Amino acid sequence: MDMLWSGWGDPAKAAPLPETVTALLRDLLGVKPRGTAPLALTEIAVPEPPLTDAARRALADAAGGEEHVRTDAESRIRHTRGKSTPDLLRIREGDVTDLPAAVVLPASHDDVLAVLRACAAHGLAAVPFGGGTSVVGGLAPERGSRPRPFVALDLRRMDRLLALDPVSRTATLQPGLRAPDAEALLAAHGFTLGHFPQSYEWATLGGFAAARSSGQASAGYGRFDEMVLGLTLATPEGTLETGRAPRSAAGPDLRQLVLGSEGAFGVITSVTVRLRPLPKTRIYEGWRFASFEEGAAALRRLAQDGPRPTVLRLSDETETFIGLAHPDAIGAEDAQDAQPAGCQAVAGYEGEPGEVAHRRERAAAVLRECGGTYLGEEPGERWAHGRYSAPYLRDALLDVGAFAETLETAAFWSRVPELYAAVRDALTAALTEAGTPPLVMCHISHVYENGASLYFTVVSAQGEDPVAHWTPAKHAANEAILAAGGTISHHHGVGTDHRDWYLREAGPLGADALRAVKRRLDPAGLLNPGVLLPPD
Repeated sequence: MDMLWSGWGDPAKAAPLPETVTALLRDLLGVKPRGTAPLALTEIAVPEPPLTDAARRALADAAGGEEHVRTDAESRIRHTRGKSTPDLLRIREGDVTDLPAAVVLPASHDDVLAVLRACAAHGLAAVPFGGGTSVVGGLAPERGSRPRPFVALDLRRMDRLLALDPVSRTATLQPGLRAPDAEALLAAHGFTLGHFPQSYEWATLGGFAAARSSGQASAGYGRFDEMVLGLTLATPEGTLETGRAPRSAAGPDLRQLVLGSEGAFGVITSVTVRLRPLPKTRIYEGWRFASFEEGAAALRRLAQDGPRPTVLRLSDETETFIGLAHPDAIGAEDAQDAQPAGCQAVAGYEGEPGEVAHRRERAAAVLRECGGTYLGEEPGERWAHGRYSAPYLRDALLDVGAFAETLETAAFWSRVPELYAAVRDALTAALTEAGTPPLVMCHISHVYENGASLYFTVVSAQGEDPVAHWTPAKHAANEAILAAGGTISHHHGVGTDHRDWYLREAGPLGADALRAVKRRLDPAGLLNPGVLLPPD
């Protein structure tokens, strides 16, 4: 099943906002109904694909047949950009300026190499496409001084479990495998990957590696880049194999060159990951803290001194009050009653029953000592039930004329308070100046011994031109992140939206090193132009 072309996920799961929420948005933020309805897919004007007959034949030969090269309007629209709020607003208005010339579906590593050779021979760029869930402009190439058509390299046919080693607890999987399908394949052997980001239902294994994804259970299972033991990369210059042991001192780790490269250096065609046994027990619970500062101190204590829960997250006062900790329950009659004053935290525990009970008891003692009040299992279980619902809520907000978007960052613990205030103030000031004063919410979603991530959600009225209003606000937030010592992205990636700030974070010499890698692996600059680095 394909994702909704003009929104997120399964169209059957989309639900309108309750009238109570719509009224609140109107009274609080001045949200007004949309003047016109979004276009239907069949109403979008799509130009003819700019492919020569020779290029189409070459792509078909490379991918294994004509049926694996799609140039129909619907396929091309469905592969236009990603799922950020500006992406959705533009496609709903019929903006197809980032339309691919074709969608190509290879089935193997050799197919991908052949497609890249065909692209090079016929002057085409290539954008790897997994689940299509990018929210940072990672699927919209920039043309630079050498504009050329591009193909979307859809990896959905590469969806197999290639190998499983129960002794070493590793598995090798193809990049187009969606996360739920990967979990099902591994569960049949008694294992789990333990990677559950908000994009879980639609994102792919290759996308997780390409964007350095981090899942909601990262406190217990780690980030995806920590799970990766090996990678195979198809490039215009050949094949790059990385990882032949769990750890090595044989020079710099080339895995780290591929992880986070977002399709700019090559196409990931397989990934070898470490596995964990399927947990026999899963328990999620809620805690209340009087303030975000107090709650953050409690999370830091657990992250540094243990015991560390599998899931550990904290919503600030605004997010707690609005109820975004339970996005599937917003607007329900009992939703407000379910939200405690102050800040709500969720702690989750997975594993063997005895180990879970012991870790949970010790963590509870720490949380109480840090000022936490136990709320029972209901808030935690409610979060777990709705953990993938927020993007659907975003779409419902867009439908009624609200603007809703997210951004994230991370910093060392000592800088988290300054970073939190700086980003929140930058967003508030920029959007207020644009005439659309926002509601800015935040949570800590990933914790480490030395720091944590901050995930912001912004809601405002759309105004006359919502993309034009958001762009300077986003830029102001990016500036605030760098000034406060944060990283420009913790898990969404760089894409084109963060590229200029990422290069500043990397520094001039670091940027030159990346350009040298790009020139060696992709000398013609055909892979995802403009992502990570400016196009030629």
